[in-house]
Amino acid sequence: MRVDLSTGLLDVARQAPSPNHDDRPAGSVIDLIVIHGISLPPGEFGGSWIDALFANTLDPNAHPYFRTLVGLRVSAHLLIRRDGEIVQYVPFQHRAWHAGESAYRNRHRCNDFSIGIELEGTDHLPYDERQYPILAALITTLRAAYPTIAPKRLAGHADIAPGRKTDPGPAFDWTRLRRLLGETSAAK
Repeated sequence: MRVDLSTGLLDVARQAPSPNHDDRPAGSVIDLIVIHGISLPPGEFGGSWIDALFANTLDPNAHPYFRTLVGLRVSAHLLIRRDGEIVQYVPFQHRAWHAGESAYRNRHRCNDFSIGIELEGTDHLPYDERQYPILAALITTLRAAYPTIAPKRLAGHADIAPGRKTDPGPAFDWTRLRRLLGETSAAK
């Protein structure tokens, strides 16, 4: 797995470009990874709904829940599906719209300086076993490409938007991820 720094693309990812991104502010340095959880409809896995959401083509009539998402313009840099497939929506040098109103260690607007990784899952159902080693390898690859992402610069969406977001939720095993990364601290 490798990041092409000239394009901001991950070589092993299926590319599904999202229009929901823009330029990072001048002088921004990528130094944070934010882990998210997503399923569409909630609690259901598979299908093309996440791709459609990030492409602004989600049919609001395909499921009653989708009506609540009309007009929402969001994206992430990457998605790790439950079967381990990696999908890239936004090149890393661009700002994906994944964090919303957020702050990390008193720095606001986390989209400016972070890479957003979605995991297909929910707060309360176990994430798939295949996702963890792929996530760990991906984080290792991103840290090699962007050395400013130090080991402690890893957060969940709930950590940067407390009270507003809960993902990746209690079902996500941070200890397991840290072990796969070779880190001994369980702190995010």
